[in-house]
Amino acid sequence: MDQKTFDKYVLNTYTRQPITIVKGQGSAVWDDKGREYLDFFPGFGAGNLGHCHPKVVEAVQKQVTEIIHVPNVYYNNAQGELAKLIIENTFDGQVFFCNSGAEANEGAIKLVRKRNPSKKTIITLKDSFHGRTIAAVTATGQPVYHDGFDPLPGGFEYCEANNVEMLKSMMNDGIAALMFEPILGEGGIVPITPEFMMTARQLCKDHDALLILDEVQTGIGRTGKLFAYQHFDIEPDVLTMAKSLGGGIPIGAFAVKRQYCDILKPGSHGSTFGGNPVACSAGVAVLKAIADENLLENATKMGDYLREKLDALKTKYTIIKEIRGIGLMLGMELTIPGADIVQHCLKKKVLLNCTHKTVLRLMPAINVTKYKIDRVIKVIEDAINTQLAWGPQS
Repeated sequence: MDQKTFDKYVLNTYTRQPITIVKGQGSAVWDDKGREYLDFFPGFGAGNLGHCHPKVVEAVQKQVTEIIHVPNVYYNNAQGELAKLIIENTFDGQVFFCNSGAEANEGAIKLVRKRNPSKKTIITLKDSFHGRTIAAVTATGQPVYHDGFDPLPGGFEYCEANNVEMLKSMMNDGIAALMFEPILGEGGIVPITPEFMMTARQLCKDHDALLILDEVQTGIGRTGKLFAYQHFDIEPDVLTMAKSLGGGIPIGAFAVKRQYCDILKPGSHGSTFGGNPVACSAGVAVLKAIADENLLENATKMGDYLREKLDALKTKYTIIKEIRGIGLMLGMELTIPGADIVQHCLKKKVLLNCTHKTVLRLMPAINVTKYKIDRVIKVIEDAINTQLAWGPQS
């Protein structure tokens, strides 16, 4: 289908790049004209293993020949196996499956509200992002995502990321939960500091509130740990995940500590397609591939290598303000808008993303190699030089 016909029939809710992707393998994708691109932002963070990882493809192919959908009033083995793997690699508890990160966060919100109806407020962070449903978008601490959707549900307050004193001043016994990402993704790749994380954990304990960590983007190996909270000496009470859990197949989930597992009872929450055998088989394959192929170690090593290369660029170009992030979730903040850099890279067959207007977001597959990193760094530097030739640095 040509792009003009596509635009006639598909609702225009995205700013699309003028390429049609038809094939992917690893860190490479191809468009409908046979041109190859190096994808350093696969699936908006959903492609931690790259495109069409062989173990995921095999698991999905096998499952669709057996059964595709099982209603959740019956047991299905793939769902149980994936839940077991998640709990064995996090904390003692149980898992609820859904279809997206927004749904996972919605479920977490419902759980903490139902736990104690007298506690009506959830504190999230300014510049956060938690999804596009009406409650998740309200939890999102960016007014641009709220515009036009009034009336928004009540019960959310917003704290500045890493502002410990502000968090302390907002916390009281009426707070149901604190909810935030260990690294703000759409907010510009802003890592939460150890002090803020530890303070949040203690404040929740002191005020009988739950700590919800949104690892929809940071989870499944992205930072060199299976989940980013594992860089800290804490555990959340609720952990949400999605994106790369299915290796490209839609899936979402939240894990709940054992003592809170009886809050959502039969009939209080559900999902028709949540935990379906195809998605869960893909999830099992993803987690096994990460373990079998030592991809957490690779994410750490390649994250260090990529950051070293980005830091080297920063010493050369004053338009680069800061490099930040953990593992293979890195952001390069510029003193100028990043859209032109992204477009130059697209012309050079490298796919990147710009978030928060000035932050180039680099989140390659966690099985990326030094060779691919070197190629991307070369293209980014060429884009910077081209931008400098067009005008002033700031």
